[in-house]
Parts: sequence; structure tokens; C-alpha cells
Amino acid sequence: MDYNVLFTPYADDNTVNTIVEISKGSVHKIKYDRKRKLMVLDRVEPAIFAKPTNYGFIPATLDDDGDELDTLIVTEEPLPTGVALEATVIGVLEFEDDGEMDHKVICVPADNRNTGDRIQTLDDLGDQWKKQIDHHFSRYKDLKKPGSTKVLGFGDAAKAHEVIKECIDRWNNQ
Repeated sequence: MDYNVLFTPYADDNTVNTIVEISKGSVHKIKYDRKRKLMVLDRVEPAIFAKPTNYGFIPATLDDDGDELDTLIVTEEPLPTGVALEATVIGVLEFEDDGEMDHKVICVPADNRNTGDRIQTLDDLGDQWKKQIDHHFSRYKDLKKPGSTKVLGFGDAAKAHEVIKECIDRWNNQ
């Protein structure tokens, strides 16, 4: 990894830089505080809403909700908060939270010697994985704000790159 580009969205034409906020399996809602430049604990979620995958963000991007563009980083083991990595984009979750688009770019580590080339597209994750992600994001706010989230579907890598470019433009024009 070229650490000079750590805080730029794209590592190269095919990979993005992403930073882990929440580890797979965690109930700690950790968010990057842009002003203080550190990770902060926002809240502790109920155990039934533990993250089904690692959760992070792409630096120097801004989604419709005013936060950096989120990533769902697919690995077999949890990644610790604060870890930065280059990731290959394989899709996007089209997601609405409190009436605002809050996309989730789905990616895998660019150098993954464990799964190799097994995961190259969103379809490689299978229908069950998509159902679990859909269920989590459709329900994770139900105990506090029922009906405030809505999964609109999944898009492929090309759609994800469109979203990334829009979020880079929004960041650059703020």
C-alpha cells in the first residue's frame, strides 16, 4: 500500500482506499469524527444488531447524508477499527436512512490471499449474504426508530463507481 495516498478515495483505477470504523460482529457504533480526526464511540447497539460485516468509509468523499461514503468490507475475520486498506469494489447497497441516500460500497481487500479470486463480483457472495445484509440494514434501527431505514437494492461494481465519483465531486465542491 502506498501510504501517501491513504487519504484519497482511489488507490488506482480499480481499488479504493477505505478505513475501518466498525469490526464485523461488533455492537459498537464507532464513527470517524472529521473535525477532531479521530474515531469516537457514537453508541452501543443491541446485540441482535451486531454488524454482519466490517464497516468503514472512503476518505475524501461525501454522500447525500453528509457523511463520508460508507463501505462494507467483506472478510472472513473481523478487521480492527482504524485499519486502512486498499479494496476492490464489487458492488453497492442502495440504502435510504431517514429519507436520505446512504450508500454502502461493497468491497473486498485488494490483496486477499485467503479467498484469492473467489470473490470478484457481488454475485460471488451469494443470495444468502445479500438477504442477511438486506435484513440487517432494514431492521437495525427498529427498536429506536422503526421504519426509518429502507434497502432499495444492490448495484454492481459499475454502479458503485458512479456513486463513488458523485461522492468525490460532492467532497471537492463543499
